[in-house]
Amino acid sequence: MTEAPIARRTLSPIWVFSILSALFGSGYGVLFTIVGDYRDEYGISETTVGWIIGIGFIVAFVSQITLGPIGDRGHARTLVYGGSIVNVVGLLMMGFGTNAPVILSGRIVSGLAIGAATPAIKRIVVVGSGDNLGRNLGRLFSADVFGFAVGPVISAVLVGPFGLAAPFIVISAMTLVVVALTLGMAVDEQTEAEPRRFALDLLRSRPFAGAVMIGSAAFMMIGAFDTLWDVVHTDLGTTEWVANLGIALFAIPLVLFGPFAGRLAQRVGPFLVAGAGMGVAALFMGIYGVLATGGAIFAVAMIHSLTDGMSFAASGVAVGMTAPEARQSGAQGVLGGMQALAAGLMAPFTGWLYETSGQQTAYWFAAAVMIVLVVGGLLLAGPEARRVKRKLP
Repeated sequence: MTEAPIARRTLSPIWVFSILSALFGSGYGVLFTIVGDYRDEYGISETTVGWIIGIGFIVAFVSQITLGPIGDRGHARTLVYGGSIVNVVGLLMMGFGTNAPVILSGRIVSGLAIGAATPAIKRIVVVGSGDNLGRNLGRLFSADVFGFAVGPVISAVLVGPFGLAAPFIVISAMTLVVVALTLGMAVDEQTEAEPRRFALDLLRSRPFAGAVMIGSAAFMMIGAFDTLWDVVHTDLGTTEWVANLGIALFAIPLVLFGPFAGRLAQRVGPFLVAGAGMGVAALFMGIYGVLATGGAIFAVAMIHSLTDGMSFAASGVAVGMTAPEARQSGAQGVLGGMQALAAGLMAPFTGWLYETSGQQTAYWFAAAVMIVLVVGGLLLAGPEARRVKRKLP
């Protein structure tokens, strides 16, 4: 009797929440490309710029592990709606703020909100996906990356003629529209019979810990890369639209190659693909440190984006292959939390290094940390780094 309506409603939430995920990503994409303007217009130091980037990762980590489980107790809709609205508050604070405390507070509010809403969105999509689970989760990932890529384009179009607040206002308005569209939408709010528990005990498994270390190296890179991109291009005199275009183009391989990267990791071995990809990425980070023009950095980044696109998903596959099947959600949560924490710690430290020691030191330090984590992860994995493979279905 209720079967037909449920079948009609399953696709709508997936599309709507994919759009919402893209808007979350675009807000960060905007922030990422205007931190140089914060520094130049409001006198905010590079170290503080790093904190503005990094604190969002840190509070998102806290939010995911503390508020995320509430979504499994019948409150997923509340977390999505509440998180989305609170995120709008954070976006507007970052848009209209003219000093470091207000902008930093806005970033904290936004990070907490997205950290609460994102797990709830994933839960709703998973419950409503049925046999299309993998495709729909892939769509969410692509939407998130696409949103991040669109953020710089929004900045490039709106900041010049309308000011720094304009892109944040547009994204806030679009978010509120999507929230309004979801208010009348039915979603499955089944509750878990047992409360979720933290999965940090999985780190006792050496292969699992190795996979998490390699995955954390990727987000160490993100924390450094995101902090330095805009300020370095500003200092080198790169035309603003070129710097913004670079971020948009960088994200394209991540969107296009994600599914292929996962299949490659299954065929070749996830530790090999992830380790090789992060090793090459560390090389690129080192190269950025010695380049003296924005155009050269742009060109190298386009090559870098291809290797990241081919390998970025591999650490998640490694975690999936080394963790028990019954604990996959917790395992991926540990990976995501550690990655957010890694990016959050690297971002402010990289900003401080750039401010005090310059471009080369900041990039080379990030490259060195990445290499240490990759080597450490492979050593922890031991023979599993070569043996963990599964045949494709």
